[in-house]
Amino acid sequence: MPNVTFPVQRIGDFTITAISDGYLTADLNVLSNIDPAQAASMQSDAGQKESDAVHINCYVVRAKGRTVLIDAGAGGIKQWGGQLKTHLSLAGVEAGEIETILLTHAHPDHVGGLIDPTGHICFPNAELVAHHRELDFWQDDANLARASARARGNFQLARQVFDAYRDKLRTFDQGEVLPGIRAIPLPGHTEGHTGYALESGNQRLLVWGDIVHFPHIQIKRPDVTIAFDQHASEAAATRSRLLDFVSSEDMLIAGMHLGEPGFARIKRTGEQYDLLYEAET
Repeated sequence: MPNVTFPVQRIGDFTITAISDGYLTADLNVLSNIDPAQAASMQSDAGQKESDAVHINCYVVRAKGRTVLIDAGAGGIKQWGGQLKTHLSLAGVEAGEIETILLTHAHPDHVGGLIDPTGHICFPNAELVAHHRELDFWQDDANLARASARARGNFQLARQVFDAYRDKLRTFDQGEVLPGIRAIPLPGHTEGHTGYALESGNQRLLVWGDIVHFPHIQIKRPDVTIAFDQHASEAAATRSRLLDFVSSEDMLIAGMHLGEPGFARIKRTGEQYDLLYEAET
């Protein structure tokens, strides 16, 4: 078996491992409030060799005998990602071990890895947990009728996933979803977009979902939104508010599109935010 290592952080009793599902591509034209040439320049200045590449992270959380997965990547849909299963195995995690899957939201690059090409579930022993507003949005026929041709495929996949896990599905509104793991509403990107705060002892980590897709652009420019946002202005407001909070609290963060290092902190200097990747503990 190849010798592959994965970024790991320890938060009290929790061990959190970033598992890569691979990459998707998104042309910089999907960004708003910034010229694509400027966006490309920011990517280049940050050392991003492929300016349109967006990394996909998932996170395995282990504590007190429980194994939890946060999001499941794209599963190869649209030729995006698809490496989660292999990388889980390389990290010593088998699909049958996972007891709970926490969803940040139900876009294809987060739920595609939950089912195989035949529609069967990939995690047979796992409960699927999502915000009730997220579930309600994707299952609303009126929302489907208003959707663009591109977005209709997203609805079909989300519904297929929720149907496959119907007997293992739990929704929440707010608060603690598992011992030591609290749901944090982060509205704008989707109706029920949710982060998860892990707290143990005096340590904290926030898995912030899709607060950014292009971290080297959107952390320096929180006003830059992306076509995938359901409510762009609300997503930008949430991002600005959260960057202020995590920087002032010096809080460790994890994000599905934060990059391969998986974990970081945000430093604020005046009105400027910077991304500082965290060394493995």
